[in-house]
Amino acid sequence: MARAFLVVMDSVGIGGAPDADQFFNGDVPDTGANTLGHIMAACAAGQAEDGRSGPLMIPNLERLGISNAMALATGGDVPATKPQGGWGAATEVSRGKDTPSGHWELAGLPVPWEWHYFPDAKPAFPAEVSAYLAKMAGVDGILGDCHASGTAIISELGQRHVESGWPICYTSADSVLQIAAHEESFGLDRLLALCEAVAPMLHEMKVGRVIARPFVGTDGAFTRTGNRRDFAIMPPAPVLMNWVQDAGQRVYGVGKIGDIFSMQGIDELRKGDDATLMGHLSDLVDAAVEGSLTFANFVEFDSLFGHRRDVSGYAQQLEWFDREIGRLIDRLVPGDIMVLTADHGNDPTWIGTDHTRERVPVLVAGMPATPLGLIGFQDVAALVADHLGVVRS
Repeated sequence: MARAFLVVMDSVGIGGAPDADQFFNGDVPDTGANTLGHIMAACAAGQAEDGRSGPLMIPNLERLGISNAMALATGGDVPATKPQGGWGAATEVSRGKDTPSGHWELAGLPVPWEWHYFPDAKPAFPAEVSAYLAKMAGVDGILGDCHASGTAIISELGQRHVESGWPICYTSADSVLQIAAHEESFGLDRLLALCEAVAPMLHEMKVGRVIARPFVGTDGAFTRTGNRRDFAIMPPAPVLMNWVQDAGQRVYGVGKIGDIFSMQGIDELRKGDDATLMGHLSDLVDAAVEGSLTFANFVEFDSLFGHRRDVSGYAQQLEWFDREIGRLIDRLVPGDIMVLTADHGNDPTWIGTDHTRERVPVLVAGMPATPLGLIGFQDVAALVADHLGVVRS
C-alpha cells in the first residue's frame, strides 16, 4: 500500500502571486517579492556570505525541479533540465499570507472567512481584549499592545515584564495575538493556561491564532525557548488528515502541524526544533505504516531567518534542508511519494518583517517526471488523497 509524506518548507515562496499587489508590508505591496529567487540572487552576488559562501547549493531541490517551478510561477524561462518527479507551482485563494491559511488550503480547505487583523497602531487591541487578557493573567494590565518583532519586544520590555508580572502582548500583519512571558518569573504553565483561556474570545473574532512565546534569561540577554505553542482556530470542515483517518489509515504530524489544526486528524505528533524534526521525519520514512500520511512543517526558514531578514541564515538553512531531505528521498520505497511545498513567502530581502504573498513550489519525489503546471493549494491535498486512495469529504 502507498505512503505519503507532505513536507512544508515554511515560507519558501517562489514569487509570482497574481494578487500580490493586494498584500502589504507596511505601505509597500508584495508585488515582486520572491523568497527563493531573491536569496539565489543574493548568494550569486556574494551578498550572503555569513556562515556560508557562494551560489546557493540546493542540488536535491534542483533535481526535483524547484527552479522550473519558480520560472513557471514568475513567467520566466523554464530551464531545459528535466526534473526527476512531479513539479509545479501552487497559487493560494484564501485571503491571507499566514500559516493557518496556507496549511488549511494545502490540506484541502480554503479559509471560508476573512481573518481579523489588528491595526498597526498603539494600542493595537480593543480595550475589552486588553482588559480580558489582564484579567485572565490575574494582573492589572498588559505590556506591548502593538505590532512588534518578537525578539525585539522581549529585549525592550522583558525586564519590565519580570518586574511587573504583566504579560507582553503583541501582533503583526498576520491574524495573530502573541503573548510573551518569562518561563521562570511568570511560569510556562501559567503562560500556556493564559493563552488557552483567551483563545476562544480571539477565535470568536476570527483571529487565527493565539501564540505562547516563552523566553528565559536576564535583562540584556533574554532569549526565546522552544516551548512555543499555537492555539489556532479549529478547521470548520474535514481536511486531508480527516479523510485519511476516515479511510482507516494513520496520520503522523511532525512539527507545529498539531497546533495549526488543533490536533484534528492527527494520530501521533512529534515536535522539536528543525534538526530534531528532520530526525523524526527520517524515522518515519523507515517506520510509518502502510497507507499512512506524514504531514511535516519545518518552521525555522520563517521564524529564524525570514522574519529577521537574515539572507545568509535563510540560505544556510536551505542548504542544510536540501542535504538532509536528499538523504530521505533516496530512502523512499516503491509506492511512497514525498511532496515538498510551502505555505506562503517571507522574502528576507523585502521591506518590513512580515510574510510575503507568493506562489509556492510543489515538488513530488516518487512519481514519474510530470509537469503539474500552475495548480491551486487545494490540488496538493487532492494529489495526496488520490495517491493514498482515500475519499475527499
